Amino acid sequence: MHETTQLLIEVGALLLVLSVLGRVAARFGFSAIPLYLLAGLAVGEGGLLPLQASEDFFEVGSQIGVILLLAMLGLEYSAEELMSNLKTSRISGILDAVFNALPGALFAILLGWEPAAVVALAGVTWVSSSGVIAKVIRDLGRLGNRETPVILSILVMEDLAMAFYLPVLSALVIGAGLMQGSITVAIAVAVVVTILYVALRHGRVLSRLLPQKNAEALLLGVVGLTMLVAGLAEAVNVSAAVGAFLVGIAISGPVAHQSAQLITPLRDLFAAVFFVFFGISTSPADIIPVLLPAFALAVLTIGTKAFSGYRAAKRAGIAAPGRWRTGLALTPRGEFSIVIAGLAVGAGIEPMLAPLATAYVLMTIIAGPLLARIPDTAWFKARVRKPASAPPTTPIATR
Repeated sequence: MHETTQLLIEVGALLLVLSVLGRVAARFGFSAIPLYLLAGLAVGEGGLLPLQASEDFFEVGSQIGVILLLAMLGLEYSAEELMSNLKTSRISGILDAVFNALPGALFAILLGWEPAAVVALAGVTWVSSSGVIAKVIRDLGRLGNRETPVILSILVMEDLAMAFYLPVLSALVIGAGLMQGSITVAIAVAVVVTILYVALRHGRVLSRLLPQKNAEALLLGVVGLTMLVAGLAEAVNVSAAVGAFLVGIAISGPVAHQSAQLITPLRDLFAAVFFVFFGISTSPADIIPVLLPAFALAVLTIGTKAFSGYRAAKRAGIAAPGRWRTGLALTPRGEFSIVIAGLAVGAGIEPMLAPLATAYVLMTIIAGPLLARIPDTAWFKARVRKPASAPPTTPIATR
């Protein structure tokens, strides 16, 4: 069979299966993300029906999915809201880093790993999955909740921190000298500052340049700009997700609203592809030997992430139900954790790190969307009642 023909058959069949899984999830009222991941495991290497021709398609599609998820999240908020949230949540961001990076580092030390691997595992357990959380928030209809800006602030601080963390880790794993490592970090900082400056100071100018009255041209312009900035950011060791998010922030007014409507179907398609590819890239045989340590690490850091998110929402004046929604929504780890593990393994650092990180991420990414639903259950609401003096839940200002 011709390779292109096989690719079309595989992609078409898998998308149809995802459609069925999505309907099943909607029928029973839970997120489809865990089902998409399990589908990926089933068709990945060592799975029941491994794909032959379409893995490259899903790899590229998964990258587009993360970019569109973060761009859409950015479109929901203005630059002023971003800066306000960052100013009010900086302490919460620092506590988030301490509570969640430290367990990973200590775990690696107990395993006897070298310093570069210790730093890598600290990053794996620290950073939540912006892509997964963005979809969970939207799936559960929480974009207008009072705790959503708190969640967003923590995610943005983590993503921006990755702009500095990843160059440092790269320098550590390749054994770069102080001068070379400093240059790499300086370039990353300059790129992030430049993108932030453009988003904050010239966002309105950028929005006026986009063709609002022509839907086709607007869609092409927004998606093209987002992918261009994401690619340029990635080229200088800054996360593509950070670049995509800041493009969304920079676009404002009616253009932002219309862009969100146009991009939503594309985002949903490629977001599903992202979660499937995550499963495809994982071999079940590699996971089995590290299941117990990965489970222990997952339980520990789900707890620390829920605690740090709860504290962040409490500092922001959110009532008890919103605090729990914040903490539990932040528990999934994902794309950054895999990137971090890949950097270390690619440099020959600790071969156990890759399967451990994969098993760990899979556990948190499956448990996270399920845990995020707990605050909406009747039995939970009966036990955590909102105080009468708490301010009413009102939608946040969006564009």
